Amino acid sequence: MTDTCMTINALLTGTPLPFRDGDYSAIAKKPVDGAVRIGWLGVEGDSVADTVHHGGWDKAIHLYPQDHYDWWRERKPGHRLLDAPGAFGENIASSGMTEAEICLGDRFSLGSAVVEVSHGRQPCWKLDHRFGEKDIMATVVKTARCGIYFRVVREGEAKSGLQMTLLERPLPDWSIARVFRLLIGGGHKSDPDAVRMLADMPLLAEAWRERARKLA
Repeated sequence: MTDTCMTINALLTGTPLPFRDGDYSAIAKKPVDGAVRIGWLGVEGDSVADTVHHGGWDKAIHLYPQDHYDWWRERKPGHRLLDAPGAFGENIASSGMTEAEICLGDRFSLGSAVVEVSHGRQPCWKLDHRFGEKDIMATVVKTARCGIYFRVVREGEAKSGLQMTLLERPLPDWSIARVFRLLIGGGHKSDPDAVRMLADMPLLAEAWRERARKLA
């Protein structure tokens, strides 16, 4: 594994807006110009509508690799959301590494802040509704093109154009793609020993540790 950094193509924030049938969502995020504060709960100016399933320590910042966008464009040609960063509600639009190269517990610089990979993003119906398609969530589950959640371990400032450099890698065998396939994509059936290991892995977000315990 040779990739040790990513480029920040954009930092994005959003606020809750009417979404569907009385539901609100902050999935429609827009790029921020200049430097932005990175606090314990994420990018300054960003907020969530559903505090049960979004936000908090283990879900402070959502990254989605722009490396996947060409793949999505081939499957959804001409879709307006794929013309610019933010299609998947990400706070960080990055390039250079994907879920296959990023591992659980990886620590990256984010400007002067430091962030730590806590788990992948479990897709929900909001992606289908946002795209106006019925298969976005299912495709994410099938392909593990899920995106990454970070917790913030040191506050600071960041801006687009900077490199996110890998600082520490305590769990090189546990890529987010592998963890996602085990816990979300049905892989627990063929590798129950790995699921039991995840259930006792402190660096994994508590919600996914609990899921691992149930699957184990």
